[in-house]
Amino acid sequence: MRADIVWWDLSASGQTIESMREYLREESVDAFSEVPGLRFKMWLSDPDTNRWGAVLLWESEEASRQALPSRALELIGYPPQVAHGFDVEATVEGRHETQRLALQGLAFAEATRSKRFRG
Repeated sequence: MRADIVWWDLSASGQTIESMREYLREESVDAFSEVPGLRFKMWLSDPDTNRWGAVLLWESEEASRQALPSRALELIGYPPQVAHGFDVEATVEGRHETQRLALQGLAFAEATRSKRFRG
């Protein structure tokens, strides 16, 4: 298994954390759900430092080398300041109450709240 971490400082970009959340909801999450060999992708944000990034877990190093359906580089306008790949030493799933891991997080919580208030 292989893990990748990427991280952008959005300060020099025309994008914001909010605009990138919209990109997740409208395009990126669905596109990444079809990537062969991708076990997990988690998008991250830090409003205090205006950073945006992701952690990807791959079935193999070969899978991690494929072209990805991401427009983040295009939207942000420059490469991530941090981009590292790692060998995975071990994995575990702990006890949890959330039945479904997909479609969790602020990008979807905000969309759900917005729909409730509109109608």
